[in-house]
Amino acid sequence: MQEIKSIYVNLPVKDLEKTRAFWEGLGFGFNDQFSDEKALCLILQEGIIYSMLLQESFFKTFTDREVADGRSTQVLVAIQVESKEKVVEMVTKALASGGKRYKEAVDHGWMYYDSFADIDGHQWEVMHMGDLPAQ
Repeated sequence: MQEIKSIYVNLPVKDLEKTRAFWEGLGFGFNDQFSDEKALCLILQEGIIYSMLLQESFFKTFTDREVADGRSTQVLVAIQVESKEKVVEMVTKALASGGKRYKEAVDHGWMYYDSFADIDGHQWEVMHMGDLPAQ
C-alpha cells in the first residue's frame, strides 16, 4: 500500500494579510520557510498536514482551469479535533474573525460537527468523533 509523508491542500486567497490574521485568530501558525509575498503555509498538523494559501494570481499559475470564484464549491475541507468543545471554540472564533456560517451544527451523538466558510469562501467542517455506534 502506498503511504504519503504529508499532505498540502492548495487554496486560492484574495488577501494574504487578512488570511494570516484570520487563521492566527483561530490559533493556527504558519511555516515561514514556505511563506512569502505570494503564499502562506498554514500548519494544520506539524509535519503532516498543511494548507498552502496562495495569492489568487499565483494559484492560477498552477492550473489550466478556471479558479472557483466563491460562488461555487469545489472542495470541502474536513478536520477532526479532540472534543466537541474544541469544535464549538474553533467555529466561534472563525465566525468572530469574519468567517460565515453556511450550515448548522449536527450532533449524531457519536459524531459532532459544525461548519464555516473562511474569509475567502473556502468551506471547512470541524468535527469530533467519539466511539462509533455498535452495529
